[in-house]
Amino acid sequence: MRISSRAERIEPFYVMEVAKAAMQMARDVARSDRPMIFLNIGEPDFTAPPLVQEAAARAIRDGATQYTHAVGLDALRERISGWYAERFGVQVPARRIVVTAGASAALQLACLALIERGDRVLMPDPSYPCNRHFVTAAEGEPVLLPTTAAERFQLSADKVEAAWDARTRGVLLASPSNPTGTSIAPGELRRIHEFVAARGGLTLIDEIYLGLSYDDAFSQTALAIDDQVISINSFSKYFNMTGWRLGWLVVPDALVPVVERLAQNLFICASTISQHAALACFEGESIAEYERRRSEFKARRDWFIPQLESVGLPVPVVPDGAFYAWADCSAMAQRMGIEGSWDFAFRLMERAHIAITPGRDFGSADTRRYVRFSTASSMAQLEQAIDRLRAL
Repeated sequence: MRISSRAERIEPFYVMEVAKAAMQMARDVARSDRPMIFLNIGEPDFTAPPLVQEAAARAIRDGATQYTHAVGLDALRERISGWYAERFGVQVPARRIVVTAGASAALQLACLALIERGDRVLMPDPSYPCNRHFVTAAEGEPVLLPTTAAERFQLSADKVEAAWDARTRGVLLASPSNPTGTSIAPGELRRIHEFVAARGGLTLIDEIYLGLSYDDAFSQTALAIDDQVISINSFSKYFNMTGWRLGWLVVPDALVPVVERLAQNLFICASTISQHAALACFEGESIAEYERRRSEFKARRDWFIPQLESVGLPVPVVPDGAFYAWADCSAMAQRMGIEGSWDFAFRLMERAHIAITPGRDFGSADTRRYVRFSTASSMAQLEQAIDRLRAL
């Protein structure tokens, strides 16, 4: 069978490849005294809170399960708009919000609407692998620019300017970022956007961890800068609805009918049940629960990162958001007689029964030195993991 060159250009999602290996090993050690601890997937251990679950059950019971508009339930778009106003003090009209089948669909729609064959899109290295693959699938060219700890592993306006050429279409950023949990300083983000906008380019920003910010200096949405910024968001992380596959996209007015047309053809609409359930995310009781959980994620970060440092896995930049630790494993790997984060991750699975993610997925700029730990698991599991690391 002849496979399209487009599909051949998409690399495997190594996070999931490692996860498959971890699951297989977990089955082998399930009955041992050290079952596998999964710190590899960025999925909250919390599920949707009670009001959200009740809203989903009510939608099914009442038969509210048929197609919605391609851009989503009007009531949900209004609730999202209200969240921006209440949480961030930013006015985002509901008409500019498109509800999507997860942030993945939002990114696909944005890339298909805006990227032509051969367009270059600048991105930080390291960054979430699927984001660059969406650019590739739209026949654009993702250009990963190496970043450093001193830059918080984020792009700077100077680097964007130095890399810009006649084929460059724009930038695709993430704040807070996966895998590092770091955000772009607001002033630097503004400088990047102003440079890009002055050249007629696009600023796309993945903000799916926006609600999970722990530092007021980085807690503002990029939409506060300019209504021409294109923001991608999700109900998966802050709202704890990973498997519900629901997200949204905020676009300029002129782009709404274009994205709507694409959505009609590609997806028809996001899950109707998930949309009705998500209405309950914005109730006061639900928000209070989400904020309690955010405090729990922060407590896990505050405990876990110093512990990693103490066992020889330094985290060069303390994450200000999300639930990840981007740790330098080079010294520990050398002591264990292995090279690179890929082999280190598999050795950790074998010897300590801890599943983590090697840096290979996230780029090529020194990523052989780094592994990603997810702190989305319980404190009890994090404590067990540290005990096992100390015993290596």
